[in-house]
Amino acid sequence: MSTAAALGPEALWQRLPQPHPAAGYCVAYSGGRDSHVLLHLVAALRPRLGVPVRALHVHHGLQAPADDWVEHCRRICRELGIPLQVERVQCRAGPGISIEEAAREARYAAYERHLKVGEVLLLAHHQDDQIETLLLRLLRGAGVHGLAAMPPSRPLGRGLLLRPLLDVPLAAIAAYAEAQGLSWVEDPSNRDDAYDRNFLRNRLLPLLAERWPGYARPLQRAAALAREAADLLDALAEQDLRQCAAGDGLDLEALRLLTEPRQRNLLRCWLRRQGLRPPARERLQAGLKTLLEAAPDRSPELAWDGVRLRRYRNRLLLDTEPEEVPAPFAWDLASPLELPGWRWQVESVIGAGLRAALRQRRVEVRFRQGGERCRLAGERHSRSLKKLLQERGIPPWERERLPLIYIDGELAAVADLWVCDGFQAAPGEAGLRLVRSEKDAPSC
Repeated sequence: MSTAAALGPEALWQRLPQPHPAAGYCVAYSGGRDSHVLLHLVAALRPRLGVPVRALHVHHGLQAPADDWVEHCRRICRELGIPLQVERVQCRAGPGISIEEAAREARYAAYERHLKVGEVLLLAHHQDDQIETLLLRLLRGAGVHGLAAMPPSRPLGRGLLLRPLLDVPLAAIAAYAEAQGLSWVEDPSNRDDAYDRNFLRNRLLPLLAERWPGYARPLQRAAALAREAADLLDALAEQDLRQCAAGDGLDLEALRLLTEPRQRNLLRCWLRRQGLRPPARERLQAGLKTLLEAAPDRSPELAWDGVRLRRYRNRLLLDTEPEEVPAPFAWDLASPLELPGWRWQVESVIGAGLRAALRQRRVEVRFRQGGERCRLAGERHSRSLKKLLQERGIPPWERERLPLIYIDGELAAVADLWVCDGFQAAPGEAGLRLVRSEKDAPSC
């Protein structure tokens, strides 16, 4: 769409998925001009969409007039007849995390929480936003994944995130807002050039436009080409991952067969699939070299952002920095267990696991203190838990976090690994099995 081209409901309709499979549409509405334009366009399309339409406002509480913005959003949504939900979030900067980044993470977490099954979340990012993102990432030395900038769409929670105006210039959005007589709130921080994005928007981009009036299109095309390259790298990483996967880790010997660029590409993909941000290139390169080349009797690790990549029994394994292991607590043998690093569910089975009747007894969840013993079914003598875990190849840093199930003060089960003799369900008897719940693996 050229700057002079008219933006209207039909233009938005053409940018929505065809055919329209959404169970509903949710507009991320900040109260600013861009999101007001998007909301106004969606409201005009309601008869054609034929599915519920609503708006979501995330209240960060970072600006003094934030409460006034909420009231503005409520008024606009009442006028348009669109239901509005307001979500208040907490934003805290931390080491290596700016307040803007903290706000963004809190905002997207809110989007994910509120998105319904099959619903499409619409964001008002436009062409100028995309160019700013590309330039910021270029200046920070990003690779092709970063230079791909913002994707037009991606899965989010139980639905889909969509940026239907990503190829629309800001000038077209501004022209629509003026023609329709829309009103919106202004964030005073947008005028503060101390923020990198504002400096680009307010000072650098006008200079680029003066020298290269059509700069936006080639930069947008560069972002699209970077996305193609990133997709190819992800496809290669997925292929390598199939060769190198070893349980929940990576096989060191298979990894050593890859070239160094492919090793790093695989590691980045593997980390992103688990929701982790890869370390900087130099740190990854040096750390991976140490992990692959250190002598067998050494215990090297690569640590960053509360994550450790460690070597154990010829595998590379991830260890997220643990929270403090909780004190022993009573349990009903039914509720999920939310524990440091892991989430456990109880599954009903027949002829396996703990006897379901044990729910009537005194049940506790404890953690290793040392000296625990368990006699496995069919064995004459008990064995130390330490030895059992060593034989099973459980990494040392994971052993302290395994939930130990005690019945009337006696060790009855060790996570999903073993049930001690005398507590297991007999053939045909109702049983309960503790399983580590699996999260859907994101793509690279």
